[in-house]
Amino acid sequence: MRRRDFFELAAAGAVATSISDTTAKWPAKAPAKKANLKLGTQHGDSVNILKVMAALGVNHICALSPSLSNGEDWSVDALSRKRERIESFGLQAAALRLLQPTTIAKSEIPNVMLGNSPKRDQEIDGICERVRNASRAGFPMLTYNLSILGVVRTEPTPGRGGAAYSTFDYERTDGRDKLTEAGAVTAEQSWERIEYFVKRVMPVADEYKIRLACHPHDPAMPEPQGFRGVHQVLGDVKGLKRFVELSPSANHGLNFCQGTISESLKKPKEEIFDAIRYFGSRGRIFNVHFRNIKGGFLKFQETFPDNGDVNFIRAIQTYKEIGYDGMLMPDHVPKIAGDDDGRQAFAYCFGYIQALIQMVNQEG
Repeated sequence: MRRRDFFELAAAGAVATSISDTTAKWPAKAPAKKANLKLGTQHGDSVNILKVMAALGVNHICALSPSLSNGEDWSVDALSRKRERIESFGLQAAALRLLQPTTIAKSEIPNVMLGNSPKRDQEIDGICERVRNASRAGFPMLTYNLSILGVVRTEPTPGRGGAAYSTFDYERTDGRDKLTEAGAVTAEQSWERIEYFVKRVMPVADEYKIRLACHPHDPAMPEPQGFRGVHQVLGDVKGLKRFVELSPSANHGLNFCQGTISESLKKPKEEIFDAIRYFGSRGRIFNVHFRNIKGGFLKFQETFPDNGDVNFIRAIQTYKEIGYDGMLMPDHVPKIAGDDDGRQAFAYCFGYIQALIQMVNQEG
């Protein structure tokens, strides 16, 4: 072998060894997984609404609770017809509302929230049957609220272009010391009632392989005084951390209302992203109400998504970062003059969120 050939072969061998060693120490990084976020809605599931959703590309539907006035009930047959109606428009029945956000006076499970046994056991048995039937009918997820106060707001205030923004200003609330029908409810009493519900219902959800997504209390209230004798224990990040720890089940999680959680923060434009990471990295975000606010704890307006304090581009990138692949849906849209049913406002929000989803889903 010529001297020159020898050194060329030796050099090539050295390079090959170097690459091999490097590969052994630093495995090749897998290609970045693309996001798979989805535009969703809980706007309704009537034929007329489903036609609009299909046209707008809102392909994932959280169906409303069955309405007796519409001839619906919680039977497997009725729920299956509801799912089939949604799917007939090429849409996916991604979730179903189990319990609405409402006051104790209008609650479907008043004895659960009042802690009254054995009546609460009868109500929970009814909820468990709903869970079974929803799973049998093909729904993969149920969303629910465990509230006494419902959603508390003060008078709307003007926003962009004169639109009316839903508003909460604690200093402008009336009757904050007037008790509800529930009477005085301590924080620990609230926790006992919530935990009792979760411990009874989650084994059924696990058996029937259906996820249960709980919405936070809206809004957070000051402690230790609470509001009207009630402590909104699911109103902030601390409470929601305790809530997700009530059960190790992978089917126990949150209907993560970004707006409500932002309302509980003093600096939402800085702090909301860590909240998304905390719950998302633990697989506890099942659905997202993707809405924005101006303000923060005890004083805020609910705005259009591009008109609030939280950077929505950064927010959706954070959902992608933690591997969330579920629905993002608008909620609590502002009221525009001449848009009495909110369709124009919702259409604007759908389009804005759809563009963000398209952007982040295409990023490597």
